[in-house]
Parts: sequence; structure tokens; C-alpha cells
Amino acid sequence: MPIEIVKRAILFLFEMNISAKPSYLVDKNLESAVKFIVRKFPAVETRNNNQQLAQLQKEKSEILKNLALYYFTFVDVMEFKTVNFDLTKNYLDLVVTYTTLMTILSRIEERKAIIGLYNYAHEMTHGASDREYPRLGQMIVDYENPLKKMMEEFVPHGKSLSDALISLHMVYPRRNLSADQWRNAQLLSLISAPSTMLNPAQSDTMPCEYLSLDTMEKWIVFGFILCHAVLNSDAAALTLWKLALQSSTCLCLFRDEVFHIHKAAEDLFVNIRGYNKRINDIRECKEQALGSMHRERRKFLRSALKELATVLADQPGLLGPKALFVFMALSFARDEIIWLLRHADNIQKKSTDDFIDKHIAELIFYMEELRAHVRKYGPVMQRYYVQYLSGFDAVVLNELVQNLSVCPEDESIIMSSFVLSELLCFCLPVEDGEVFDFRGMRLDWFRLQAYTSVSKASLGIADHKELGKMMNTIIFHTKMVDSLVEMLVETSDLSIFCFYSRAFEKMFQQCLELPSQSRHSICFPLLCTHFMSCTHELCPEERHHIGDRSLSLCNMFLDEMAKQARNLITDICTEQCTLSDQLLPKHCAKTISQAVNKKSKKATGKKGEPEREKPGVESMRKNRLLVTNLDKLHTALSELCFSINYVPNLAVWEHTFTPREYLTSHLEIRFTKSIVGMTMYNQATQEIAKPSELLTSVRAYMTVLQSIENYVTIDITRVFNNVLLQQTQHLDSHGEPTITSLYTNWYLETLLRQVSNGHIAYFPAMKAFVNLPTENELTFNAEEYSDISEMRSLSELLGPYGMKFLSESLMWHISSQVAELKKLVVENMEVLTQMRTSFDKPDHMAALFKKLTCNYTVLKRMTIIGVILSFRSLAQEALRDVLSCHIPFLVSSVEDFKDHIPRETDMKVAMNVYELSSAAGLPCEIDPALVVALSSQKSENISPEEEYKIACLLMVFVAVSLPTLASNVMSQYSPAIEGHCNNIHCLAKAINQIAAALFTIHKGSIEDRLKEFLLASSSLLKIGQETDKMTTRNRESVYLLLDMIVQESPFLTMDLLESCFPYVLLRNAYHAVYKQSISANA
Repeated sequence: MPIEIVKRAILFLFEMNISAKPSYLVDKNLESAVKFIVRKFPAVETRNNNQQLAQLQKEKSEILKNLALYYFTFVDVMEFKTVNFDLTKNYLDLVVTYTTLMTILSRIEERKAIIGLYNYAHEMTHGASDREYPRLGQMIVDYENPLKKMMEEFVPHGKSLSDALISLHMVYPRRNLSADQWRNAQLLSLISAPSTMLNPAQSDTMPCEYLSLDTMEKWIVFGFILCHAVLNSDAAALTLWKLALQSSTCLCLFRDEVFHIHKAAEDLFVNIRGYNKRINDIRECKEQALGSMHRERRKFLRSALKELATVLADQPGLLGPKALFVFMALSFARDEIIWLLRHADNIQKKSTDDFIDKHIAELIFYMEELRAHVRKYGPVMQRYYVQYLSGFDAVVLNELVQNLSVCPEDESIIMSSFVLSELLCFCLPVEDGEVFDFRGMRLDWFRLQAYTSVSKASLGIADHKELGKMMNTIIFHTKMVDSLVEMLVETSDLSIFCFYSRAFEKMFQQCLELPSQSRHSICFPLLCTHFMSCTHELCPEERHHIGDRSLSLCNMFLDEMAKQARNLITDICTEQCTLSDQLLPKHCAKTISQAVNKKSKKATGKKGEPEREKPGVESMRKNRLLVTNLDKLHTALSELCFSINYVPNLAVWEHTFTPREYLTSHLEIRFTKSIVGMTMYNQATQEIAKPSELLTSVRAYMTVLQSIENYVTIDITRVFNNVLLQQTQHLDSHGEPTITSLYTNWYLETLLRQVSNGHIAYFPAMKAFVNLPTENELTFNAEEYSDISEMRSLSELLGPYGMKFLSESLMWHISSQVAELKKLVVENMEVLTQMRTSFDKPDHMAALFKKLTCNYTVLKRMTIIGVILSFRSLAQEALRDVLSCHIPFLVSSVEDFKDHIPRETDMKVAMNVYELSSAAGLPCEIDPALVVALSSQKSENISPEEEYKIACLLMVFVAVSLPTLASNVMSQYSPAIEGHCNNIHCLAKAINQIAAALFTIHKGSIEDRLKEFLLASSSLLKIGQETDKMTTRNRESVYLLLDMIVQESPFLTMDLLESCFPYVLLRNAYHAVYKQSISANA
């Protein structure tokens, strides 16, 4: 009950801040009434002060209801004060708890207001004060200065309290040794004496070996303040007092509430006559209370716990005989950590080094490692001590009991039950999962101590020290069987960090900043698992508050660790990308030039110019001590990854955290941003990285990420799949642009737009787009972005999904061009209809042709469509090459499936096959993407028959417009590029693809319509009869378009062309253009 009351009292300290006070204490309307009650407390005249307290009348029922919890907590404190002095259980703890409670009570500033308000509301409601109010009010007044009041109260208890404290004179000095003394004694070392390694660790005072030093110091400080007279009469008491004052400058009252020892003691003793010497002692001890001793202790404990954890990890069986060492180590380390935490937060720092420990994470980490060993090998320890209790302890205890000269009946029954309990435990094998429970036995031992400690006891425990030592040892052994978890909490609980959030976070940041300590950073999330152990069922309201804090801190720590690892990985990736960039072909030109010039003995470069280092020089080490930046990054990453990989899961307040998932998540986000960033896309200048260079950087990045699997057990393939698949879509999961959208926009809006403007031409011979010489040079070289290697790199990056998106975007642009073409057809529909029926009437055709408008626009738009389709053809071919390397068997199966579709197959089925083939990059007779794009253009106002007629007339319009190309100076055919500089050779692809798509949509005969196109295009024959040289300057080059159209079409044959256009003209045209090309080059 005492500690629960203390917890309830400390909750007031949390709630008395301005945001959590009871509303009545901050209500401006009630402010005067509250001040009146506090001023008159505890004797508040409620009957005669209606004016001051009138406002409270309206709120009395609510005040009574809402302040009841606070009021009765104060009543509990009062009850604790009046009855618990007679308890003998844990006498020193009782004294400290009582002192702590009263001190905390005096720190609650609103105590009078709360009690007074509640009593007023009670009196107004029930007509009388609460029955506890007079005593409670008097207690509040009496304990304005709690320590001074308790010093008076403890005068009758001085003898018993001082005797209890002086009994620590053998224990406390032994625990409060320096690090050098620990080191000389080889404390906690299992390997210092190998011959005794298997011997069980023994002590005459087993429970004192792992007793908290902080607890003992509170006993001594508070105890001797309350019975201070003994300091003047007993040298042992004075020695203990001075040791405690030198060890700490402040003590923990409760959680983060502290008690400043020297100031409080001096303030109390200064008013006592004859205590000048004691005051001088306090001042001297305050000057000597430095942190250097604790700093050296922490330094020793780091190495000692590391050794202990390493040995036990290799030989867990030693946890049995050496369990005492483990709990001693945990207790010692816990005391030093808490000391540092408390003093760093509350002391004016004289020596900063004593209160800042950048290696504290290492000590906490080894504590967690020891705790993990105990939890993991608990059954090993249980089995050892079950056998120990039944095979040794029971036998020795039985002998001691038999040798007792006097043993009353009650004591005899208890001791017989001890022996019987130890013997029976052997009958319950640990492997069977039996639950051991020795709490009854430990309670009997406590009862026996009470029986044998009274002055007139026939069996005095002081006369049978061996029995006491043996029983203390047995009690420790029973705890090793049924209370391992409780022992871990008792000796190593660090839930106090929950209330030092700022210091906790600062320690974590210091840990991450020091590469050698980052491997221990996992200890901070692990500490969050301790937090719930500081809660209690009697204070359920704080459970959620502490639970939420543990979750938020754990999440923050794991997130920061993952961010730090991610940043290190990013830096390594940047270095590797730089190294990979040095291997790009563009960087070898200078080296080749130097080699050629050296061979021809030509001077190269400027004199004194340093020779450029070749790639790989960084790997040639002349000295092992030489550490590069990359070495440092890898070292730091391996240290941090050890921490992330240390535990697979963390359980914090019924939530499970997976540290590796934090890293995976951050890697996915950073990889996504890095890929997009490496495109170096500049919207203002329309600059973007070449696909091959981006692919090289991405591969270098992926190589680094793949190496992470050597450090952390994560599935990096999952990261690749998640990120790279998202990059094949228009937007990623966060709604951000991907490389697919960036490259699609760039190729459409930059490269292909410049083609339309006449600055770039498609060269079929090179299968690339090439810059044309113009007045305004372009900022990029089109060939470097559109040749076959670049398109293959683009296909590798975007994958089939991304290339499909690219195709769909291209088709959208084509559909918009077709829509404009249809408008032109509608404008010229009457003339075109007449021309369609007059192919065999040259004169009439010539007359009708003059009535046509926008001939040039039709051919321009068809050329743009041809350019886009040519680019798509390059992309599809590159995709096919890439997929043939990755999935050759699947591609060959799809190709075989496509090649063997029967002609009579239903068009819907055929289109499904074409769609599959197109997704694999295979060319199809009918482009499914184009069919889908043009199908969406169907107008509700135009009938299907009218749409079909427009499609037919469109082909006629293009055919009869072809002769106008001969007059264009740019229409000259170049054998070197196998095309025309104004891209009219792309008309062949446009005419075939558009015809196939349109007449598939309208269910017409593609062959018949293309035959009709050839008939209409026979109008080219008339330019052979023209005498105007300007009109016929590139007649032969235009003739070749018919051959290209037939060669490109899967539906036309040369025989059909021969029937419309004599082949001899084509032969002569080829001869003429080649001859012209040779003369031009000459």
C-alpha cells in the first residue's frame, strides 16, 4: 500500500501544471473564492462569508464530484501516517516511503485549495464538514516543513531506526568502493579464476549483494536526518553519513522528483544548537561529491559486463552457478546509470565530463544483453536451482534444524515445511512446464524472522547466524526458480528514463553521432520495453499516458536509426555512382586521344597539366592505415546495421516493432527519390539524363543496396520490386512523378516536338533521330537519346508497364492529329468524294485537286504521326530485345502464338493476341494501342457509315496530296540515311498503321482500302509530265514513297503497285537519287 499512495501523490505533481489542473483552480470566476479558502485554511467560516463564496454555491455538486479523487487521496496519506508506524515489514523502506510521501505532499502547491474546495462543497451539500477534514486540515498545516516535523516525530523511534541504519556499516562501504578497488578484486570476472568457474557463487549476505546502492543511500540520508542525534555519538553512523553525502548530491524521491541532500540537511541542522561541526561535515562532503568516481565505475562496468555477456553467450550453462554475478552486474550498472541520469539533469555541472557520458549506450546495451541471456536461458537456470534446492540446500538446512538446541513448535513447523518444499520441487521437472511457486515459503521465512527477532523469543535468530545465512541463500535460489522476471525488474529496471525524456533523447543522439557507439543504439528502443513496469493497477489513469510515451519514443528511436542508416547508404551509393560514372564510354575519349597522340609522338595538353587518374586507382592501397571516406562510411554502416539487426522484434505495450521494417521503409522512400533525382530533369531547360547513364547509376545504387543484406536480414529484392514497379507507373504511391512520366514527357514534349519543328530527322539507316544543321543549335544531341542502346536502356528502366504507358501517351498524340485530319476531310468532303470516283480521269482529277484546301497541313500532320510511330517502333524493338534477354522462352512463345493466328480468326480474339504481342515489343499487323486510341474518338453526332466514309476519304486525301511534296527542297531522298530530311519517309508507316487501325475499327477491308490508296496515289504520274523544274525538283525522291509504303505494309504487294505505278519509274528513281547523292558528296 505505501508505494501506491506515493504514486498517487506524485500524480498530483504531473497534474498540477496549468494544462491539467482541476478546472476550478484556474477558473477566473472562482479565483477570489479559492484565494479566500487558502488564506483561511483550515478554519474556513462557510456560514458567514456568503459574499466571498457565493459563486461556489452554483458549482458545489460538480466540485464535490470532481475533487473527490484528490481529496480522498490526501485522506489516504493521512491514514498512512497514523497507522503504519507499527509495521515491521521492511522497516527502513517504510521510513523512506513515509519521508518521501510527506515531502511530496508538501510540494503540491494546490493542496489547501483542493481540500478546502471539496470540504466547502461537502458542507453546502450535506450540511456538515467531511468527518476527516479536521484531522486532514491539521496535518496539512503541521507538515508545511515536513522534515522538521518528522524529526520531532521520530524521537521515540530513534533507537530502533539508528540500530537498523548502523547495521549497514558492513554492507554499504563494501558496495560503495572505487573502480580501482573493483578492478583489483576482479569483480564480476568469470575467467579470472578458471578453476573455480563452475563453482556456485556464494555469499553470507546474498540479498545485499544486488541491493540497490541508491536505496541504501536513501535509507542512510533520510534515516540519519530523522534520528540525527546518533551522528554525534556513534562513529560508525557518522562514517555512513559522510560516505552517502560524498556519493550523491541529490536523491530520487519519486521518478524525476529529487531531493537535494546537502542543502536540505544544512537548512535543517543550522537551527539546531551545537551542530556546527555537522554543518561543516556537510559542506566538506558537498565539495568532495564529484562525479569522477562514478565515471570510473561506469568505465569499469562497461568492460566487466562485456566480458560477462560474451562468456555467457558462449557458455550459457554458467548462468546457473554464476547467476549471482549476473544480478550483481545488473544492479551495479543500473545504479550508475540512474545516478548519471539524475545528476546530469539536476546538478549545476562543475566538471562537464563527469556528467556527460557518450559511452552510456554501451553499458545499457550490455545490461540488455545480460537480461536477454536470463530470459532466453531461464529454463537452464531453473533446472540448475531445482536440483540445487533438493540436492544440497534441503540436506544442509535439515542438518541445521536438527542441530537446534531449542525449537518451539511454531518455528519447528515452519522450518520443516522449508525442507519439505525444497524436496518436493525435485518432483516437478522443468521440462514439463510445471509452474513453481515459492512465495509461500518466502512468506514463512519472513514470518519466522519476525518470531525470532523479538526480545523474549526462545529461538533468537541472532544466536543462529548460520541458519539465517543459509535461509537467505535458499531464498535467493527459490527466486531463481519462480521469480526470474521479478528479479530482472528488481535489479535492472530502467523505466525511470520514461520521466527524463529530454535526457533520454540527448543520450540517443550522442550515441548516433559517435560511430563506435552506434552499434549499441538499439538499447534505447529496448529501454522503452521497461516503461510499463513503472505502472501499477491502483493508478490505471497513467497507464495510457506512459504506454503512449513508450510507443512514441520507441518509434522515434527506430525511425532515427533507420534514417541514419539510410543516409549512410545514400552516401555510399553516391560514391559508388561517381566511380561507375568514371567508367562511362564518354570519359574514355581523352584516354584514347592521349594513347593515339603518344603513338604518333604528338604533344598533348598543356605542360605541367596533371595526368588524369584512371578508374580503379582508388582501390590500390600502399598503406593499410590509409582510410578513405568510403571505408569510414562502410564501417559506420556496419556498426549501425548490427544494432538494427540485433533483435527481430520489440514488444512495447502490446505493440510489436520490427526495426528492420523501418530500414526497409526508409530505403524504399530514398531509393524512389534517388532514382527520380538521378534523371537530373530540369523543367526550365528541358535537360534530362541519358537513359544509359541513368541505368548505370541505378545499377550501381542497386549493387550497394544488395550488399546491405550482408549486414541486415532484410529482403532487398522486395525493395527493388516495390520501387522499380512503382517507377513503371505514371505516379508513385505518394503521388509524385516517376521516371516513366519524366521520360515520357521529355520524349514527347522535347525530342518529338523538335522533330516536328524540322530540327531533328529520323534516320532509318541508323535507327535513331539525328540533329539537323540549323541556325539555332539544340541543347541536346538527339542521337544520344534515341539510338538503339539508349532505347534499350530506357526499356530496362521503364519495363513493359512503363513502355506501355509511353506507347499510350504517343497514341494519344496520334489520336489528336487524326481528329484534326478528320476535320480537314470534312471541310473537303465534297471534292474528295468526287475525286474518289475519278481516279481514271486525270484531267478531271487535276481540276478537282485545285479545289482542295490544306493539302500541306494534311501531309504535315501525317508526317508527325509517322514520326511518332517511328519512335514507337524503336521503343518496341528495344523492349523486345530487352525481354528476349530476360525472358527468352516466354517471348518466343508469344511470338510463335502471334505468327500462327489463322486468318479467319475473330478480330476480337486476334486483337487480344496482338495486345499480348505488343506488350512484349513484337510488331503487329494492326497496332492494338492505336486501335484503342482511335476508337475513343467516335462521335455521337456522326453515324458509323459516315465515320467509315471519312476514313476512306482521309486515305484518298493523303494519296492525292503526295505530288505536292516534290516541290519541297527538303524532300530529297538521301541513300546514306535511307530517308528524307523532312521525315516524309515516315509517311509510309503512318499510312499503313492508320489505315489498319481505322478500318479495323470500322470493320472494313484493309487490303481494299490500301489498294484504293495506291490507285489514288497514281496521280504522282502527272508530275512526270510537268515542265516546271521547281514543281518537280524532287520528283524521284517522292516516287520512292510508294515503294516504302508497299515495303512497310503487310497487306500490299509489289504486283499491286506495278498495276498502278510502273516499276521502271521506281528503278529509275532509285538510280537518279543515288547518282545525285554521289555527285553531291563529290
